[in-house]
Amino acid sequence: MIDHSQRLMELPAAAEPAVAGEDDCARFRGVAKEGACTGGSRSASGAAAVGREESDRWNGSGESVVGRPAERRRARRTALQVLYEVDCTGHRPGIALDYRQAEEKYGAETLAFLYWLVSGVIRYRADLDALIGRYAPEWPVGKLAIVDRNVLRLSIFELSSPDADAPPKVVINEAVELAKTFGSDSSPRFVNGVLGTALREISLPPKYG
Repeated sequence: MIDHSQRLMELPAAAEPAVAGEDDCARFRGVAKEGACTGGSRSASGAAAVGREESDRWNGSGESVVGRPAERRRARRTALQVLYEVDCTGHRPGIALDYRQAEEKYGAETLAFLYWLVSGVIRYRADLDALIGRYAPEWPVGKLAIVDRNVLRLSIFELSSPDADAPPKVVINEAVELAKTFGSDSSPRFVNGVLGTALREISLPPKYG
């Protein structure tokens, strides 16, 4: 296993995370809005992106997920909103994804990046949860706050995917910002610490390995 610890600043140890509670959905700002998934059928794009039969549609080439940093930041935020909604309410991923992306009106490249993130996390969620449990063994994944859990899923997927083209520092910084915006006071430090541990063991894409 390649040791990547020399490539980054020393990251602080994980703080105690927030624990998921019954009112966790209501406290997340605007993610599980009433009526968010009450639409009819999924659009063709949403079905293609997160449907089980086509889960690799957006994973084939780095060029298909290229986007400007500001647009990628928006896409990561939307991906977290979709994953939170699915985790919190049990809504179908394609419906939640279609609703969110229709509000944001993304261009094709950013939309491809968004679909790649969501479909990847949905497909590999069990594997990602196993990694979270490994990197934060004191905290059962099911007991983590929903925000923290999905920020970690999203970020570990992007860090470990061979199709990723964002530097690890960028992915971690974006994850910490999401935790600051949507999580509890302890979320940023917890997320930072867990991802710092993950980065020392994870197999990064070749260009960053």
